[in-house]
Amino acid sequence: MLKLASGLAIPAGVALAAPAANTQTLRMMKSLDAPHYDGQRTTWSPSSDIVNMIQDTLVALDWDGKTVIPYLAKSWTVSPDGKLYTFKLRDDVTFCSGKKFTAADVIYSFNRLHDPETRAPLKWRTGEIKELRAPDPHTLEYELKEPYADLLINLVSFTMGIHNKESVEKHGKDYGTKAVDGTGPWCFESWTPRTEIVLKRHDAYKWGPSMYQNKGPVKFERLSIKIIPEDSARIAAMMGGQFDVSHQLPLQFIDQVKRAPNLNVVEAKPNFQLMYYGFKANRPMVSDPRVREAMNIAINRAEIVKGIMLGNATPAYTFIDPETLDFDPATNGMIKEDIERAKKLLDEAGWKVGADGIREKDGVKLAPKVYFTQVAYFGRVSEAIQGYMRRIGVDWQIQGFDSTIAFSKMSEQDYELWTVTFPYMSAGDLLNFYFDSKNIPAPNRMNWKDAQTDEWLRLGRSSLTDADRAKYYAMVQKRITEQHLWMPVMNVAMYMTTSKKLKAPRPHMLYQNTFYKGLDFSF
Repeated sequence: MLKLASGLAIPAGVALAAPAANTQTLRMMKSLDAPHYDGQRTTWSPSSDIVNMIQDTLVALDWDGKTVIPYLAKSWTVSPDGKLYTFKLRDDVTFCSGKKFTAADVIYSFNRLHDPETRAPLKWRTGEIKELRAPDPHTLEYELKEPYADLLINLVSFTMGIHNKESVEKHGKDYGTKAVDGTGPWCFESWTPRTEIVLKRHDAYKWGPSMYQNKGPVKFERLSIKIIPEDSARIAAMMGGQFDVSHQLPLQFIDQVKRAPNLNVVEAKPNFQLMYYGFKANRPMVSDPRVREAMNIAINRAEIVKGIMLGNATPAYTFIDPETLDFDPATNGMIKEDIERAKKLLDEAGWKVGADGIREKDGVKLAPKVYFTQVAYFGRVSEAIQGYMRRIGVDWQIQGFDSTIAFSKMSEQDYELWTVTFPYMSAGDLLNFYFDSKNIPAPNRMNWKDAQTDEWLRLGRSSLTDADRAKYYAMVQKRITEQHLWMPVMNVAMYMTTSKKLKAPRPHMLYQNTFYKGLDFSF
């Protein structure tokens, strides 16, 4: 093993290239690759960051994480009944292929999103579309069956990126792997799976959103993105000057990286990333809300954040981050850590402590299966919570899976809890994604089917005022918190690490995509 002065070892077999002589290439690294880069067919954040560089959306999200600003759509109006959005589109936009962008491309992209053959998991973000029309090449009439209060903020999502019909049809099943066409500041050049993605500058690009000083083109000829799964190798590579930017360095090493004289570490703020454990609420072992509450209040979140995350997170006592659009302050204080109350709740639910210290009921041990992905901090946090659970007589059976099979394992029904870290954009985004019964079995893995929740979500989505939307989403937040459907653990910090020679780095919080468009980066 090679060791740097920092003491970090580079595992055998991991080759680090010498610094590139061509300063026109920006060198990035990330820990995970994706199965493809067709943003309509995935929820996977390792796809989304690349998609956001290649493709644009109608609107963008400002640095505050709440304000929607013009992008491919330079302006829009909404009818009084909230059902018709009229977007005025830019007339100076081209795809990487050179094709001019028009309203027909938007209509094609959203129709493809709803084509059953696409199997788009995030198609619900468009709302219930009645009809899409183009009165002229640069006007889009977006008519809904019912008002959709969250439409604009959902339109910033990578899954709403605009595709070129000609490219999709030309490449067929190879679209997203061998070719992707977009109007973004970077163009797809090549992809070697599990090794490297190479993007090149879109020379015609000049329509960057107002959040950037540079509206385009980008300052580099190429962007080389290497896939390096090993944590220690990525740390050593950044400290050794092998790369210019990375946003996926292990949080437990961030303080050490901050002390490196050649690196800048910048935190993305705001940043909505919740690590939680979800309860599969229809499983007999955790079907009683008292059992779920007992587990929820038996852990010490502050200890986890301090001991495992080294302060690079904040304890989460609510499902929604307090800085998020439409967060309900009344949910603060509904989850209160109290180990004695946890024991009492389990006693009341009929789970009695056995001779071995583990609770039993009707001959069954209180030993729920808990699934986690074997990346980042999931294993250590799961082990820590396993220890807290034993204090109240619960025997968590934790099982970790490689990231390549974790989601397929989660698609099964034979477990009681699972954990992920979920990036979201608003209260409505998280609530509609996870708690609407139409999203059973995934992403509503709780199998939470509640008519009241569904109705409040519908009323929130169809609200015509911000106040009404916030009111109904607050009702949902209270309902699901009272039911303890999740165990929120922490709001995870997110950082972008860059070489000090790289100027103007500012990380964006959108869906873990700190680099986002990269328009203001330069040497």
